[in-house]
Amino acid sequence: MPGLRGRAAHTVTDADTAIAMRSGEVPTLATPRLVALMEEATVAALAGHLGEGETSVGMRIHIDHLSPSGPGAGVTAEAVLEAVEGRRLTFGATAMVGDTVVATASIVRVVVATERFVGRLDAKTD
Repeated sequence: MPGLRGRAAHTVTDADTAIAMRSGEVPTLATPRLVALMEEATVAALAGHLGEGETSVGMRIHIDHLSPSGPGAGVTAEAVLEAVEGRRLTFGATAMVGDTVVATASIVRVVVATERFVGRLDAKTD
């Protein structure tokens, strides 16, 4: 499975800014929204490659948000599966606006049995 690639793209809107997401005070792409886009790319990389009844969940992300992006900017994220250790999948991800690297990240996801994982949530809400 190493080498799998996924992409996700998004045009920044006012709703994606740090001000709107309450993660800062500037009208630029919020880091939490950027994280979501990069994770979307990891999910795209795994599409069709997990077993029946399996999904992956986010476990860890280390991101370097390197450059601001304003509303109207088209951001593209690409994730590459770099390592598989049992159920733990490690991706390298990059987000770009044109030729500018906006962010880089290391993202770890874990493969889980969907029903069992969701069942754990139900047990905690009773």
